[in-house]
Amino acid sequence: MTFRTPGFGRRLGTGRTRLLLPVLVALAVLLVAFMVFTSTYTDLLWYRSIGFSSVYTTQLQAKLVLFFGAGLLMVLVVGANVVVAYRLRPAYRPLSVEQQGLERYRAVIDPRRRLIAGALLGALGVLTGSSVAGQWPVWLAFLNRTPFGVKDPQFHKDVSFYVFTYPFLRLVLGVIFATVILSILAAVMVHYLYGGLRLQGPGDKASPPARAHLSVLFGLFILLKAVAYWFDRYGLVHSERGVATGASYTDVNALLPAKTILAVIALLCAAMFFSNLLRRGMMLPGVGFTLLVLSAILLGGVYPLLIQQFQVKPDELAKERQYIQRNIQFTRQAYGVDGAKVVPYGSQPVTDKKKLQEEADSLGGVRVLDPNVVGETFQQLQRRRPFYRFPDTLDIDRYPIDGRTYDTIVALRELSGAPAGQRSWVKDHMVYTHGYGFVSAFGDRFASGGEPQFVTNSMPVSQTQQIKVAQPEIYFGERSPRYSVVGGSGQQELNYPDNSPSGQQSSTYDGQGGVSIDSFLHKLLYSAKFQDKNLLLSGAINKNARILYDRSPREMVHKAAPWLTLDGDPYPAVVNGRILWIVDGYTTSNSYPYSEEMSLGEATHDTITDTRSAVARQANDHINYLRNSVKATVDAYDGTVHLYQWDENDPITKTWMKVFDGTVQPRTSIPPELESHFRYPQDQFKVQRKILTKYHVTDPSAFYNGEGFWEVPQDPTVKGKRQPPYYQSLRMPGEDAASFSLTTVFNPVNNPQLAAFMAVGSTPGRDYGQIQILQMPRNAQPTGPGQVQNSFETDTQVKGDLFALRQGGTKTVPGNLLTIPFGGDLLYVEPMYTKAAGGKEQEPYPILGKILVRYREKIVAADTFGEALEQVLGGTSTPASPSGTPGGQLSAAAQKAISDLNKAVTDYENAQKKGDYPGMGDAWKRIKDAQAALTAAGQAAPKTTPSPAPSGSPSPSGSPSPSGSPSATPPSS
Repeated sequence: MTFRTPGFGRRLGTGRTRLLLPVLVALAVLLVAFMVFTSTYTDLLWYRSIGFSSVYTTQLQAKLVLFFGAGLLMVLVVGANVVVAYRLRPAYRPLSVEQQGLERYRAVIDPRRRLIAGALLGALGVLTGSSVAGQWPVWLAFLNRTPFGVKDPQFHKDVSFYVFTYPFLRLVLGVIFATVILSILAAVMVHYLYGGLRLQGPGDKASPPARAHLSVLFGLFILLKAVAYWFDRYGLVHSERGVATGASYTDVNALLPAKTILAVIALLCAAMFFSNLLRRGMMLPGVGFTLLVLSAILLGGVYPLLIQQFQVKPDELAKERQYIQRNIQFTRQAYGVDGAKVVPYGSQPVTDKKKLQEEADSLGGVRVLDPNVVGETFQQLQRRRPFYRFPDTLDIDRYPIDGRTYDTIVALRELSGAPAGQRSWVKDHMVYTHGYGFVSAFGDRFASGGEPQFVTNSMPVSQTQQIKVAQPEIYFGERSPRYSVVGGSGQQELNYPDNSPSGQQSSTYDGQGGVSIDSFLHKLLYSAKFQDKNLLLSGAINKNARILYDRSPREMVHKAAPWLTLDGDPYPAVVNGRILWIVDGYTTSNSYPYSEEMSLGEATHDTITDTRSAVARQANDHINYLRNSVKATVDAYDGTVHLYQWDENDPITKTWMKVFDGTVQPRTSIPPELESHFRYPQDQFKVQRKILTKYHVTDPSAFYNGEGFWEVPQDPTVKGKRQPPYYQSLRMPGEDAASFSLTTVFNPVNNPQLAAFMAVGSTPGRDYGQIQILQMPRNAQPTGPGQVQNSFETDTQVKGDLFALRQGGTKTVPGNLLTIPFGGDLLYVEPMYTKAAGGKEQEPYPILGKILVRYREKIVAADTFGEALEQVLGGTSTPASPSGTPGGQLSAAAQKAISDLNKAVTDYENAQKKGDYPGMGDAWKRIKDAQAALTAAGQAAPKTTPSPAPSGSPSPSGSPSPSGSPSATPPSS
């Protein structure tokens, strides 16, 4: 008898509630479809807004073709094998415990086998299609490949085969391999479930149909393995087995013939499996498979190892010489350093004072304003209002001012958001919509008090605007809001506060950037995209409104040209009155034959990328080819994106110009006013200097022995960080005039001295991209950056100046240590900034304290570079000696005063460490007396007070600062 609770069946799904599940499923499907449509359509609208819709549609088409192509291939092939296995099931199955256990599973699966198979195959197709769709760049590049015109020395194939064709063939092989392997697994499962395969019981373990079916599948797998072995031969050009990247002696003489033999053996083994269709038994296929495995171990593993150990190792240089030469040649080509000029330098320094003075007169302005330090200074002096901000790392450009071109430090006054306590949805998205103003300062001079001497700030102030900016509003920038509604919001978009009756200057956006949201559909889509109901409900949005989003320059260029790798530091420039962001784009590959591979992220990281947020870090992608192929611009007002072909010989760029036809403009279309602001990109230079630490050596013997290898020095001002390269205008030896360049130095490996100085022309023209390396004599290498920094800190007079700057809790902040070829030797220049003590409320900022200069053994500290250079060339400075004591032609009184000053400073520091305030007071008095004695002796005494600082910094006299914080200087005893 069966007992049933009344209504129990209805609660399980009878009646109206039976429709609940289908309705919920339908709603879920509709919701997912709506979100997919929202994402796809709003992306298309964004691409249309910048005129690059073909980029989006081309990508989408390629992804769909690969998704459905690979997915259907997987579903059809695996599904066909499942059907074949099911139809080949035996009519009668022997009675056994194993089959009785499987009967229960068959009873459950059989009634639903089509549903289960369909669901599993569908999931498999989606996973396969999604994975392969992500490889759309490989497919499109293969279809539009462009020859390099360079053949590899081993197989004599054009480099385009390795860059475009070989990756595509590996992708196809990978998909087919996966399809065959999954087909084998699916067939084995079905044959086992329905009795075609057995693990227990007497007799054959496989029925004849099952054996034939699986033999074909395994034969296909082995056949694919034969094809893979054949194409593996070409992969040897990327081998890491030898001394250098590329096919080595062992690869060419052992592994290459082994791969060919293995491909032939695999073909024979596949034929043995196929022959099983005509005969019963697995002995012949088993023998063939065993032979293939043993051959792979012996020929592919043991034999190359023996050749390497017993032929190559005893005479490695002789065996590897030609392969090392290949690596050197192709690596230098791949990274664009094959034209680098290496010249000896420093063996014959100029000693004639007249010639040195003539060279000093032609030196021009040295960029002593450090863009990596004065970000806070710009913030405090040019922010104007708390809702504006400047980046922590500024940029360097060149501008003609009064008939002369100057290195200038530039930045944009971008928006940080509505003031604290005044935020609302309307203010965040309709009022505070953009930044305002271009700010620049001379790179080679300072105003009074050590502050930057500004050229322009794009706000109506009394100073003359040297750089005219007709459109100062910044709607597209590195720190723009997530989205803004402009142009028709019914709100005045704030430019900046002033003293007008309204209290502010405002504007209404009239550019063509962004997407119109004049319809209910667009409002609904963007409300869903940003999960913000106000976009749908706000009555302030009228028919002229536009929504701006995804508007950082790097993001915009990346979406417009997804095939590019972008430099981490976009920079602004004023071109014909408009502010443009300039972004350098690279084409990269990891498939260039014989080229050394490196991590892009590791090669480009240094002090700036590790400690500053304004410069993006590169991903740790491995590359062995790099070209600065495209210069891109983004208009800061209307978001217009332009891509200009820069490297006209790069085959990868030509390939992608075929893929996305019409998106990249030819180099001839670059306006001259824009081209004058182009510069050599930093990340490319960092990669090239990393390569040239080894590949400046072009002789295979010297390369093998590691003779003369270099390394990039550590930043002397920041422990544990690599020194970044520096932009500066300088005159290289043999040149008539100074030019804007990007520079770096090298140390010998594990040696703090200087091995070489490297510069690359950074002004578009004849010398743009020309790398010059000044190699120092190995038997008389000058001091390196770390040693120079140490000499600044330990020199007697400089130490006294720095000590004076650091009084009252003031900190010194070292700027960039510039190295300049001068007089057959090297001139070192470092600005030393001071930053007053104070809390966050006082917001202290760096200003110039002193400029430190070293030339040969002479070291000086002065208020300006001109003064320092005059002293260092005129012999009025104190030469550094190994003992650290002053030398040169000084009077006895001056030498005694310097000795007393040095001792007093040391006593003060020791007393300060012990907290001995009476001792500190006594030492301070002796410091003052020694300075007075030095002045009386006719020497330049160091100042006793720090350079002007923001209010709130403590004074050296011991009196309280305006904020009330006591000075760290002890009272006089």
